[in-house]
Formats: sequence, structure tokens, C-alpha cells
Amino acid sequence: MEQPFVHLHNHTIYSLLDGASKFKDLLQRAKELNMPAIAITDHGVMHGAVDFYKACQKEGIKPIIGCEVYVAPRTRFDKQAGLDDSAYHLVLLVKNEQGYHNLSKLVSLASLEGFYYKPRVDRELLNQYHEGLIALSGCIAGEVAQKIIQEDFTGAKETALWYRDTFGEGNYYFELQNHGIFEQMQVNYHLNLLHQELGIPLVATNDNHYVYREDAKVQDVMLCIQTGKTLDDANRMKFDSDNFYLKSYQEMADVLGEYPEALANTLVIAEQCNFDFVFGENHMPIFAVPEGYTIDGYLEYLCYQELEKRYTPVTDEARERLAYELGVIQQMGYSGYFLIVWDFIRFAREKGIYVGPGRGSAAGSIVSYVLRITDIDPLKYDLLFERFLNPERVSMPDIDIDFCYERRGEVIDYVIEKYGQDHVCQIITFGTLAAKGAIRDVGRVLNVPITTVNKVAKMIPNELGMTIKGALESSQELRNICDEDEQVRELIATAQQLEGMPRHAGTHAAGVVISQESLDYYLPLQKSQECGVITQYAKENVEEIGLLKMDFLGLRTLTVINKAIDMVVANHGLRIDFDKVDLNDKLTYELLCRGDSIGVFQLESSGLRAIMRDLEPTSLEEVIALVALYRPGPLSGGMADDFIERKHGRKQNEYLHPVLKPILETTY
Repeated sequence: MEQPFVHLHNHTIYSLLDGASKFKDLLQRAKELNMPAIAITDHGVMHGAVDFYKACQKEGIKPIIGCEVYVAPRTRFDKQAGLDDSAYHLVLLVKNEQGYHNLSKLVSLASLEGFYYKPRVDRELLNQYHEGLIALSGCIAGEVAQKIIQEDFTGAKETALWYRDTFGEGNYYFELQNHGIFEQMQVNYHLNLLHQELGIPLVATNDNHYVYREDAKVQDVMLCIQTGKTLDDANRMKFDSDNFYLKSYQEMADVLGEYPEALANTLVIAEQCNFDFVFGENHMPIFAVPEGYTIDGYLEYLCYQELEKRYTPVTDEARERLAYELGVIQQMGYSGYFLIVWDFIRFAREKGIYVGPGRGSAAGSIVSYVLRITDIDPLKYDLLFERFLNPERVSMPDIDIDFCYERRGEVIDYVIEKYGQDHVCQIITFGTLAAKGAIRDVGRVLNVPITTVNKVAKMIPNELGMTIKGALESSQELRNICDEDEQVRELIATAQQLEGMPRHAGTHAAGVVISQESLDYYLPLQKSQECGVITQYAKENVEEIGLLKMDFLGLRTLTVINKAIDMVVANHGLRIDFDKVDLNDKLTYELLCRGDSIGVFQLESSGLRAIMRDLEPTSLEEVIALVALYRPGPLSGGMADDFIERKHGRKQNEYLHPVLKPILETTY
């Protein structure tokens, strides 16, 4: 069995188009090599931290959260060409919770304040937010290493002392690497001299960018995609060797064995790094209620006040349902959530910003209905509250709200103004290399003729979630060209290795996060060209760490409907009340039965119009069922056909037991 060793400098697929290590492959290999822990240190970002942590937990390997930050040569605010475009590298590893909050702050400010070609910190920030962190001096692009290469040995010593004194005794290490590059030998020799003189400890790392040696080619292709180059471009950015892979202890000992302390210190550092994400907590902002009220009490007061406006007269059923829902909401601690949503929807309505009637499981809540968060009566449509909020399945409620796409930004601005600029932002999303995109990107890099690339790409079916593997299984033609043409075989094999990796970061179409403390206390942030500031974690991760995520959807159809209503007022002096439209209008159903529904939200695709002509709906409930059935699973399972046949009486309804009839009758 391999002697234990811990890799503390690893670039994963979240070092976008630079690291080629997928979590699953990386951790499986670490396990095979008897490694008790492993670090994630992507370039300037922490995008993958939560998923990496969860993957490590699953494999029984200790996760070490970190980042390879860029340090500005002067200050983070200096951005002068020629002086400030080359930043130093520095690896930071989280020891504890304080360290995580500090790293999150550093990585955020690096992007929000220090960005110049890359996100950059500076000495002022490192001095302010160093607690709970271990610093490694970095590769040969590190500050001490660069001074050694420039033969500024006095400067190297002064720099090393600054880092040691800033991070504290035992929290700063000289990083030794050996990929067979001459400068590394030179740097290692002088770092060892400084170690002997200053007592700063050594640590062995490998700057891993991929899992196996043979993955070097894939990483090379990635770099070409990133830089817009081809493999036969002599002047492209390229790694100097194929040694940047996850090496075994023995392989590390073979290249750095003369520094046994450096190998052993990987375990010493790993033992000091003990940070765990806490999932399932709730860091919702505190909603300010009027004096004399508790949060629960104020929600209850609003609901009972509005109940009488929604139901005339108020039935026992409505009162009982409201009391039940409020009890569950209070028990789960979500009264504040409903008040937050009620408040910004109230703002939108008061400002004349069009708000949708509601979508998803939130429409099953009478609390949502009486507060005008939704405009769909859950009692009328027999909707289940438990689909939205279930006391036996503790998860944050999730209300998606449609706003006029032209004025959605005003609602977000209101939320920012109310809770503070540093408590609200939009959420990141990652564009991944899908099957066709991977073929096209790799084809360009390998200089495959464009006609061949187009031919191969066209053989991949235009189906949601289609993979290259799936295309090979379903297309004999693709398998044949792969067998016959070596260039195509290489194109497909390389594209398959890159498929699914994140290619770039963007802004989620709807997701907005609101937090109790400043957001950078919980997670790292970065600059976005589209909307200013976004999280560095995807929406699932944002929710997992206990932050309030809401979907503010910009819906063009909503804007069109309301502009049409305004035009009717302007031209005919008549105001159509959208909430009082006759849902049993005969002419409307005739139009739908003809399939004349282009421009009607969710009913305009050719497939759905064809099914609607077959169904000939005569009630809103049938339209609702049709929208639910028009999905890959029900369609392929013949459920849509069954529904149509039973609606027209050509097929008998079947119930497992007569008691199910009242429940299942409306859906045949």
C-alpha cells in the first residue's frame, strides 16, 4: 500500500478551461493512492468548493477548501499596463470556520475591487483577512520564487518574512515543486537555504491540473479553447511537461525525496485543516415588523385581515385551511420568508409592475393566495399545500414569481435597497461543454476541416441531454465514420473527455439570493458584466448552505398581455380586469381546439398544438392537465394518448379501488 501523502495544490474543472480534473476521477485516484485528504485550489475562484466537499465526504476523504489567489504586484487598485498585469500566485488553505469566512472575503474582494485581467488581492487584504488560513508560497509564479529567479535574494528574504509574520508561525510554507523544469530546481535550492536560515517549513506540491499523465493532451486542448489557439500554433500558451497530474507518494518522493520534511508536512497541514460546511441551516434576513408584533404574529395578522377580501363570505374550510398552514409555517420557522415575498410583490403591484398569477407548488398555499403572492385559489382547484411545504420534509419553501420582463430590475433594486447592497445579488450559472459544442471546439483546436466537423456535429441528435456516448449508441453512421476515419476518432474521443465540463460562467436567468449577514461572509462573490455582482456558487449550493434563493422571472408574455390591456383602455376606454376574465369562455376553447395558440404562453409549440387539436379541451382543468402531460416521460409512456382517449370516451377509466374515483376522476 502507498505511503500516505496529501496533494495540497489542485486545479479542478472549475479552473475554467485550465484544470481538467473531474471530482469523481480525482477522488477515486486519491483513494487508490491511500491519500487521507485532498485540497481544491482553483485559480482565483471557489466555484466548486461545496460540490467538492460533498464529493469528498461521499468517498471518505477529508476535504481541504482552498484557492490559488493572485497577488497584485503593487496594490489591488493599481491597474497600469506593463506594471500591474502580472500577478503573483499564492495558495491559501482553510483551517477553520474563521478561515473560510476570510477566504470567502478575500476571493470576493479580489474580483470586486482588484480585478485586472485576473481577480487580485494585495498585502493590505492579506494582512486584514489572514486568520484561520495556511499560506503556501505558490509555484514559480509565486512572489518569493519570482524574486529568486530575478536573483533578488534580499527581496526574496524580505518577502518570505512578511508572509511568515502576516500569517503567523507555522501558517506559512515554502512550496517545492519538480516537473523537470530548470527554474524549479533553482527556486527549490534557494527556498531550502531560506528554510534553513529563517525556519520557514517546506511542503511538497505538484500543481495538479489533471488526474493521469495521459490527460495532459486534454488539458492542452482546453488551454487552446480558452486562448483561441490550435494545437499546431507554436506560440500558444502551453505547459512545459506532462507531469502536472495526481502523483503517488512514491512518484513525489522520486522527484523531491531529498526534502523528506516537505513530503511529511503535507500530512501535518492536512491535520490542521478542519473546516466543515453546515447544511440545512437558515440564514434568511430578518424582516422588520411593526412595533408590538412578532414575525409569526404579523404574518397571522396580515393573513386574517386579507382573508375577508379573498373570500366573501369566509367559509369554515378557508379558516381551517389558513389556520393549518400558518401552524406549519410557524413550526418550520418560515413566517419571515412569506413576509419577505409579500413585501416585494406588494411593492411591485403598487408601482404598476405586472406580476404573474403564480406558478409551481406555491399555488397550493392559501397563505400565498390571501397575501396576493399568488392569484390562484387553492380551494377552488383542490391544490395540496404539502406539495409546497411539508413538515416531514424540511426544505426551504420555493416561490417562483413572474414579473414584467421590462421592469423586473426595479423589483430587484427594491430588495437591494431594503436589505442592503451587500446582502442581495444574483446567482452564477455555468455553461458546460455539451456534445455538439465539444465537437466544434475540439475540431477547431485539432484543425479538423470544418466540413468534417459539421458532418460529425449533425450526426448528434438534437435531443435534450444528448451525449456523445448516447449519439454513438444510437447512430450507426456515426460509429462507421469513427471506425473509418482516424482524425474523426481522435476528435470524438477528445470531445468525450471534455464533454460536461464547465466552459464559462454566466448569470442565472432568475435566481436572486438574500442573506442575513453580508453575502461574502457565507460565500465568495464575483463581478458580472451583465448585472454587477453574482455569487460564485450555483443556485443548488446557495440553498444548501442555508441562504434564501428566490426566482425573479422576467416573463415577456406577462408584459404583452398587460400592454394589450393598456391599449384597450387607450383605444376603447374599457379596462379588462385580468382577475375576472371568464375562464369558461366558449370562443376561447374553440380557438384552442383549432390549435390557434401561437403567442399563448406554454401552448404555442407545434407538438402541443397538435395534441390540443386531438384533445379538444373544454375546461381550464383539461388545459392544465395537458401542460403537465406534455413532457418527455408522460409522452413516451403514452399517458397523453390515454388522457385523450378517455376524455372522448373511447377508452374506459380504470381505478385500482372505488375510493380513488373522486381523486382520479378529473384526470381520467
